[in-house]
Amino acid sequence: MRVIKDKTFDAERALYAENGLTLLNCRFEGPADGESALKECSDITAENCFFDLRYPLWHDRGVRVNGCEMTQNCRAAIWYTSDVEVTDTLMQGIKAVRECRGVRMDNCRILSPEFGWFSENVEMKDSTTEGEYLFLRGSFLRAERVRFEGKYSFQYVTNAIFENCSFVTKDAFWHSKNVTVKDSVVEGEYVGWYSYGLTLINCKISGTQPFCHCKKLKLINCEMYDADLAFEKSEVDATLLTPVTSVKNPLAGRIELPDVGKVIRDDPASHGEAIVVGRG
Repeated sequence: MRVIKDKTFDAERALYAENGLTLLNCRFEGPADGESALKECSDITAENCFFDLRYPLWHDRGVRVNGCEMTQNCRAAIWYTSDVEVTDTLMQGIKAVRECRGVRMDNCRILSPEFGWFSENVEMKDSTTEGEYLFLRGSFLRAERVRFEGKYSFQYVTNAIFENCSFVTKDAFWHSKNVTVKDSVVEGEYVGWYSYGLTLINCKISGTQPFCHCKKLKLINCEMYDADLAFEKSEVDATLLTPVTSVKNPLAGRIELPDVGKVIRDDPASHGEAIVVGRG
């Protein structure tokens, strides 16, 4: 393992195709404004490094990033890369991770629109994220104690588990498939539309028109706030702990809740027996 310490790189493909390299306190910046500093590399470790240039980690295998900063200029930082571990790192460039496999992130701060697109086998813990379209078409995702703020999160996501998370979002989980959310807070609008196999357990959910056009939707011991026109055209099995403002034309299933302001039935395809209201 070769070690490079306290150096600055700004040339195009400065460390192209390196294998077995540790970078300590290095900086990727300078007047040459070169791209793709660590392209086609393997077994790369970067500790306490500063990245201010575009596309530094593309087509790599075995990457460890710890205690680093990636600025807004560091666009598309990690693409087409497998076996990635990022810890204690600030990522600020747009499209920071895409088309990656086997990504583990811990205690990171992510300010990146279009983060995580088309990536699979991703684990994220104790991190905060801000942006738009988080993890679009991601698969086999797991997040614990993650806070996200931004629009259009987790669209077309498949096979994912979220635990003890907080999401302040809009249009979350659209077209998602086989997703479970546990012990989490979801503040959004139009949550879960067109999803298949979306399950929420012990969650607090707020926002207008949630869970429409869903198939195999389950809510277990959840609280819902400011929820109107809920469950339209959905197949739903729900046990709710709080009243709902209104429920509209659920397609099929069973909803148990302490109270409901209004049940709207103006679609003959909405089967009346789908709603069971236990008033408390």
